[in-house]
Amino acid sequence: MASSSVRYDKSRRIATLTLTSPQDLNALHPETLEALSRHFDQIEDDDDVRVIVLQGDGKNFCSGYSFTDWSGRFEMTTKVPRWDPIKDYRAMARNVRRFMRLWRCLKPVIVKARGWCVGGGTDLALCADVIFASEDACFGYPPARIWGTPTTALWVYRLGLEHAKRYLLSGEPIPARRAYEIGLISEIHTDKTLDQAVERFARKLATIPPNQMAMNKLLLNQAFENMGLATTQLVGTLFDGIARHTPEAFRWERTLVQKGVKQALAARDRPFGDYSTRKASRRRRP
Repeated sequence: MASSSVRYDKSRRIATLTLTSPQDLNALHPETLEALSRHFDQIEDDDDVRVIVLQGDGKNFCSGYSFTDWSGRFEMTTKVPRWDPIKDYRAMARNVRRFMRLWRCLKPVIVKARGWCVGGGTDLALCADVIFASEDACFGYPPARIWGTPTTALWVYRLGLEHAKRYLLSGEPIPARRAYEIGLISEIHTDKTLDQAVERFARKLATIPPNQMAMNKLLLNQAFENMGLATTQLVGTLFDGIARHTPEAFRWERTLVQKGVKQALAARDRPFGDYSTRKASRRRRP
């Protein structure tokens, strides 16, 4: 199944999906989510595949939604005379269903994260089963500061209340070492050894009967779904639309439209000195 936004490879019972937009840090474009959903449908029907690895091409996993591509699909305050919250919800809920395709897949999904995994990229990664990361990886949800809430709402389920509040209230980045310490990721490796570590773990999983893995994944997922995951995602998706239509969001969006993405992100991040405003000497690493 050919796609310019997602590359599909299969080898020895392992399917690898690669986001192929390194020029914009593998930002999520509409066709990216559509391609991922199609690939997961194909993989789930392929009895030769037992494990899925999801990664980004180049030095980053995913920088989140592409502002340019999604602005026409969101009900942006500066573009519509009256906001229709249900129209907005339909658009975002469609994306949540695509993210949750990883969660609901009966085969285990391993995310291999390098560099940035932020914003909508975390919606994608946290729907997977296991996250392995390189030492330079960095996670976070900067839209928590302005213009968004996490629609898949998995932060609190994966981190617990204390750490979820710490990082969603502030939107601060979480370096890989800290992410490992608080249980956001399973393992951390050097950039050189990450590929081998993921492959080694995936090959172990591939020796287990797929029905066993499916039953265990369903069992574990059910525990979180019984805690109210669907309701939390409903609220998170509705709040995401509301967050883009507050007076403060309108002013920030006007900066985005009139002065460009860099100026808008700098205004958001300047009080924290991170993400878009981090010092030049640290630009090599998130």
